[in-house]
Amino acid sequence: MFKLRKGDAVQVTKGKDKGKKGRVITIFTGNKRALVEGVNMLKKHKRRTRDDQQGGIVSIEAPISISNLMLVCKGCLRPARIGFKLVENQAKTRYCKACNEVI
Repeated sequence: MFKLRKGDAVQVTKGKDKGKKGRVITIFTGNKRALVEGVNMLKKHKRRTRDDQQGGIVSIEAPISISNLMLVCKGCLRPARIGFKLVENQAKTRYCKACNEVI
């Protein structure tokens, strides 16, 4: 089980996009990678395949390793380490280890 989920706000901790923030679009569990909007952008050459479509060079996001991402806590508004704890009805929830707020 990963500590990141689709829709989480994350910050890149390593690589060419270090410090950039974005939202998780998809998580690929097989190879432990995530697709984050606005991070790890690549140029792709697209051919015009229909009359109403435009060809050219397009920027797309490429997957980035989950180990290079940290979840941004909504309480303290900075990247934080995430832990798991059980709440009242034995439901497993994520919490920020810095401010102890449930995510």
